[in-house]
Amino acid sequence: MATSVHRHRQLPVVLVLAGHDPTGGAGLVADAEAIAACGGWALTIPTALTVQDCRNVHAVMPCDPDAMRAMATALATFEVAAIKVGLVPDMATLDAITDIVRRFPGVPLVVDPVLKAGGGCELSTAELVDAFRERLLPLVDILTPNRQELMRLSSVTVDDDTERAVELMTLGCQAVLVTGTDEPARGVAANRVAHTLHAPDLSRQWSWERLDGQYHGSGCTLAASLAARLAAGETLVTACEQAQAFTWQALAHGWQPGDQQALPRRLWQLPEIPPGDSYRVDR
Repeated sequence: MATSVHRHRQLPVVLVLAGHDPTGGAGLVADAEAIAACGGWALTIPTALTVQDCRNVHAVMPCDPDAMRAMATALATFEVAAIKVGLVPDMATLDAITDIVRRFPGVPLVVDPVLKAGGGCELSTAELVDAFRERLLPLVDILTPNRQELMRLSSVTVDDDTERAVELMTLGCQAVLVTGTDEPARGVAANRVAHTLHAPDLSRQWSWERLDGQYHGSGCTLAASLAARLAAGETLVTACEQAQAFTWQALAHGWQPGDQQALPRRLWQLPEIPPGDSYRVDR
């Protein structure tokens, strides 16, 4: 009789609260794939359903906040080791997210501030950004904005990423990993991407080759893999570095459907199954 070798093994569990992207390029599907590829297990609670393609978001339907709370309650038997938050579509959802996060004191919280779709659709309002800063930011262990998102979240008017990150940390956020995929910072070559980690006791920057083309879901992939690494017990710097390396590989092995933006292949290491092939299980 077959037995499971993983019956008593504790996988690093990551609770994900994010929107559902039907393309699979971003959102819950992307997060679950990235976490699985990094050796973790994703528990998923949708914050919104979306109508979108690989270029832009056309509609956002927030999920029932009470249903979100009930889902979190039903998952109480799992030992959550990290939390990842993505799209926050409205105030009621923000309240539900903060309620859920507060149930897990001491658990690392990674937040990817999804404020605008790649195609230009606004996904947040000034009022929601202010509430995000006041209610959720003080609970965040590491925030992963791109440079445009950092500018929107900060009230600093000087064009200085460091000053903006420091301001967010004064509001309670423990660390900020600023990604440069949207636009290079001053002094960064056009063919490179620089990501900078700001924390109270350290600063670290990584430089990566800029890949050709445009990608849908790179931010989700980075934040989810970072959460998986933290759930596995890695230090902040190591988790940031490994998450970046994983994301770069997922993008480099990406898939472009038609003339759409390319999608990261988080599971690129799995073998491709030839047409007509199938798995066999000896019974």
